[in-house]
Amino acid sequence: MGDFYQNGIITTLHNLVRRPVGDLEQDLMKFRKSRPMSLVLPSLFSELEGPALKNIVQELAQVPYLDEVVIGLDKANEREYRYALEYFSELPQPFRVLWNDGPRLRKLDMTLREQGLAPTEMGKGRNVWYCFGYVLASGVSESVALHDCDIVTYSRDLLARLIYPVAHPGFNYQFCKGYYARVADQKMNGRVSRLLVTPLIRALKKVCGPSDFLDYLDSYRYPLAGEFSFRTDVINDLRIPSDWGLEIGVLSEMKRNYATNRLCQVDIADVYDHKHQDLSPADASKGLSKMSVDISKALFRKLATNGEVFSNEKFRTLKATYFRMALDFVETYENDAIMNGLSFDRHKEEKAVELFAQNVMRAGAYFLEHPMDTPFIPSWNRVTSALPDIREQLLEAVELDNEEYRP
Repeated sequence: MGDFYQNGIITTLHNLVRRPVGDLEQDLMKFRKSRPMSLVLPSLFSELEGPALKNIVQELAQVPYLDEVVIGLDKANEREYRYALEYFSELPQPFRVLWNDGPRLRKLDMTLREQGLAPTEMGKGRNVWYCFGYVLASGVSESVALHDCDIVTYSRDLLARLIYPVAHPGFNYQFCKGYYARVADQKMNGRVSRLLVTPLIRALKKVCGPSDFLDYLDSYRYPLAGEFSFRTDVINDLRIPSDWGLEIGVLSEMKRNYATNRLCQVDIADVYDHKHQDLSPADASKGLSKMSVDISKALFRKLATNGEVFSNEKFRTLKATYFRMALDFVETYENDAIMNGLSFDRHKEEKAVELFAQNVMRAGAYFLEHPMDTPFIPSWNRVTSALPDIREQLLEAVELDNEEYRP
């Protein structure tokens, strides 16, 4: 907010004048003629029972330019799937709900599993991957946006600003990442991004040396934002992790596949708040603890593919370097919070840093112990090469589910 500075090696698109959403939508209606647009919403059924998604649906009902809405529904039985179809019927746009736990999509998943092509674990990455497959199969759109379903401060200008850079026919961007300040209830949120990702990237630069990839990641103002948009053909060659490394994995893939002048980030919200994960210090398989391990592993794997050699000694050095840098960041954020009249619990912040430092070592140990680990879901290009009619099968399964169970 309030600056036009271009930091790093990707383009930053600011919110300089608070342009009315109606103006943005008029432009998007024009862009729609040459670049029709889809929206992907990965959702748990539990999110249909909360207040955030109800408001999101009401806001989306006012969006005039979308040609398709694709909802990926996880952890839902038949009754809940029927309810979801009715729940989203408020949308005026054509929409489809992928019942990921239904018999048809489970059968399709088994077909892929037999070929070693299915996602290996449940989660957002798997949900998003199947939604992307449906977007490719439907062939409706030239541009596609994705955002979470737990944004309690959602308004439709978030989507307009998010998809605008990849929908504009005169822009050259293939990918756009949303960013925002994570401030709500008079305090700073976004601990994993503030206290793990940024100081870990800076520590990796110091320990591993100069790196175009690390400079690239450091250019993103909020690298863990779950809101991004693509030109649709980008999806074909995208390999994404199925765990909490999804956002870092997507950024890594975009750097691998495209020049940085084809990538951008955009300010999409003055206020942003969503469901918060517990720190979970006693259980590394849950909450922010698991998230910090998965993200660290994703970073180490990517650097290894670039030729970086890791060892126990290097991980010990990295942990010490990260810990010192992260504690310095705590002081920086405390000063920022005080100047802005926000509350700040330094003890909790430093406890989080201590946990993340342990998990950097835990992620490093896992990386060294599992050198053959392949956590990425295969690209849709590879899947289609092995099973040429798989998109048609996915499209048919989703259509039959929607026809059979829709009220």
